[in-house]
Amino acid sequence: MDSRTIVLTGVTRGFGRETVELLIRERPQDHYVVLARRGGERLAAELAQATGASAVTGVDCDLASLAEIRRAVEEILRGLDTGYLPPLGGYLGNAGLTVTTTEKRTTDGYEMTFGVNVLSHYLLVRELLPRFTGPGWIVLTSSDCHFGQFRYTLGATPPPRWETPERLATPRAGGAREAGRAYATSKLGVIYLAHALARRLPESVGVYSYNPALVAGTDFFRHAPGPVRGVLNGFFQLQRFLGRGMTPQQAGARLAETILTGLTARTGSYLDRGRHVPSSPESHDEAREEELWREAARLADADRRAERADILDE
Repeated sequence: MDSRTIVLTGVTRGFGRETVELLIRERPQDHYVVLARRGGERLAAELAQATGASAVTGVDCDLASLAEIRRAVEEILRGLDTGYLPPLGGYLGNAGLTVTTTEKRTTDGYEMTFGVNVLSHYLLVRELLPRFTGPGWIVLTSSDCHFGQFRYTLGATPPPRWETPERLATPRAGGAREAGRAYATSKLGVIYLAHALARRLPESVGVYSYNPALVAGTDFFRHAPGPVRGVLNGFFQLQRFLGRGMTPQQAGARLAETILTGLTARTGSYLDRGRHVPSSPESHDEAREEELWREAARLADADRRAERADILDE
């Protein structure tokens, strides 16, 4: 198979890092573009050294900044236009975060969880969309917490509460419980994005939402206070002991295997650790999906409209 460019987010640490190292080892002929908040070139060098592959490029990109996302996309497009990068064939949107308050803001003033977990992937994929060539794939990491049921979360995460995208993007007062709800809601939004994308992509490019299940031993809760972080990490370790979770190595191997051999389900599918299973009934709502696509465009382009207005006022 010809070499392709694969764009990846959320591969600095944890199971994302394990996934990309396995992908590079199995498909060294592809060119991997890794986006990292800072030190993208350093991350690329680390991955190249770990895998023995040279076709790894790092791009600095803060996913909490719309301007940074656009700058990163422009860099990728220049590489595609000049032939430095082969045709675009894949995108892994693994980046995501959870914070301890719904008051935290992105650079553009949006609620942090929604801004990074939903808006950033929308903008990256939208800007790259015309350049995908088949056979291609887009994988967006979701979570089974979007079901909002005790058997998936054991009460650790409140169920999602969908509202208008404008409301979800608005910072608001709320502590750890509301922040957990914002996380679950953002993962529901990821599935809505996948469904909206499935209606817009060519037949030769598939899009999937992927649930890695509970992954213990990661730095996922690095934003939480020390005592809270200890409790949550302990909870994840317990779930792994009970057979409900995986190590980063196990989760990374499962996701890499799914990408390399298992993306055969119908586009728009929800993959639970590689298996095509139904997502929640609430996650199938075309009206919400299309509203999110439209409103994400408005929110993501707000900074550019403000720039134009400033220019006209000068």
